[in-house]
Amino acid sequence: MKILGIESSCDETSVAVVEDGIKVLSNVIVSQIEEHQLYGGVVPEIASRRHCESIVKVTDMALNQAGLSLEQIDAIAVTYAPGLIGALLVGVNFAKGLALATQKPLIPVHHIRGHIAANYISNGVKPPFLCMIMSGGHSHIVRVKSYTEFEIIGRTRDDAVGEAYDKAARALGFPYPGGIHLDKAAALGDKTTFCFPKPKVEGSAYDFSFSGLKTAVLNLIHNAKQKGVSLNVNDVAACFQQTVCDIIAQRLMAAAEEFGERKIVLAGGVSANRGIRARMQQECEQCQIELYMPPLCYCGDNAAMIAAQGYFEWKDKKATGMDLNAVASLPITDNKFNII
Repeated sequence: MKILGIESSCDETSVAVVEDGIKVLSNVIVSQIEEHQLYGGVVPEIASRRHCESIVKVTDMALNQAGLSLEQIDAIAVTYAPGLIGALLVGVNFAKGLALATQKPLIPVHHIRGHIAANYISNGVKPPFLCMIMSGGHSHIVRVKSYTEFEIIGRTRDDAVGEAYDKAARALGFPYPGGIHLDKAAALGDKTTFCFPKPKVEGSAYDFSFSGLKTAVLNLIHNAKQKGVSLNVNDVAACFQQTVCDIIAQRLMAAAEEFGERKIVLAGGVSANRGIRARMQQECEQCQIELYMPPLCYCGDNAAMIAAQGYFEWKDKKATGMDLNAVASLPITDNKFNII
């Protein structure tokens, strides 16, 4: 079964064709990073307009790379939630138009489910497993019981880990997007120079709070400026990243032990972070737990992961009609669509 996937939840316009949920026939991504760098972050109105300008061209490119016509596609999958509402609407309405014109099934896909599915097309892992989803807007520990059944056992109460990275990176003077620059700087610094807090959340052993860590970095920088003290940027980055790694590793390994999970999966944009990947590799080797991480090309937003998850949603008899709408915020456990 060949699924055409469409992803437009933030600032990447992407269309892909995936066969049977695991074989990528094409995956075209047009990024807007260079334009948003001018503003130090994603401007939603600009992102929506660029999606409108790119989506037809990107769809043609994806079909051409796959060597298929639109008539040879079996179904259309699209990210409908969560994300920037204007950006999502572009993809959703375009997908609805394609489905209506071609009489193809329309499959709604949750963006975070898509990030998990990036591991199906890249390393063949199969549920059940424990997944850490890390991005600019999400930090979740999820028990993936099947391809379409999820249980959230931990989440951030404030800033997502990617947001904390970007804000700390901006304060350190790195350009947008700052996470990758902070990651590189951390490899050059001394991670024992500063001691940052590791906040715990009352009432949950697995929830996260990264706001206090971000604030600690900002306060360190501001205090140093007021005193005229020069900080080694690489050392600050290394200590920040070490603290993040400690927090994530502690929560994940404790959850794996409690729930008896022997497979851990990383997903989302921050799963590309070299420091986090290395730390989790070390932790899992010590505990003899299998670790799966998507290659860098599938860590960020892409349509291949949406098409892959779309296949499994379709197998679970999930589809929708022309009443599909975009949703800015929605739990991964949502299951509101009618059985076909």
